[in-house]
Amino acid sequence: VQLQASGGGLVQTGGSLKLTCVTSGRTFSMYGMGWFRQAPGKEREFVAALNWSGGSTYYADSVKGRFTISRNNPKNAMYLQMNSLKPEDTAVYFCAAKPKGDLKVPSYDFWGQGTLVTVSS
Repeated sequence: VQLQASGGGLVQTGGSLKLTCVTSGRTFSMYGMGWFRQAPGKEREFVAALNWSGGSTYYADSVKGRFTISRNNPKNAMYLQMNSLKPEDTAVYFCAAKPKGDLKVPSYDFWGQGTLVTVSS
């Protein structure tokens, strides 16, 4: 499984961005998916995740109510709608996939290359 994240960019505080993660392979719908982020000098942290159907979603407390994760299995795609962005959301955002296990921990089998989100104050 190969993943490619896109949609990052520069936005002002309070603005919005939508990240997209597209995957290769015909087994996309079998995987749980997640978004993680890593700011300069910090460890990678969990942002949001959802199960294979999208029926179960999980969010970090820091983004709850502002970010929405979703997926479109026929299009092999996952999304992260980010609203009310803050400077502390600045980071490289990574998408990831794994077939089972706790979706909130970064023990994922497959990772995308990351897309940079910069929120200016």
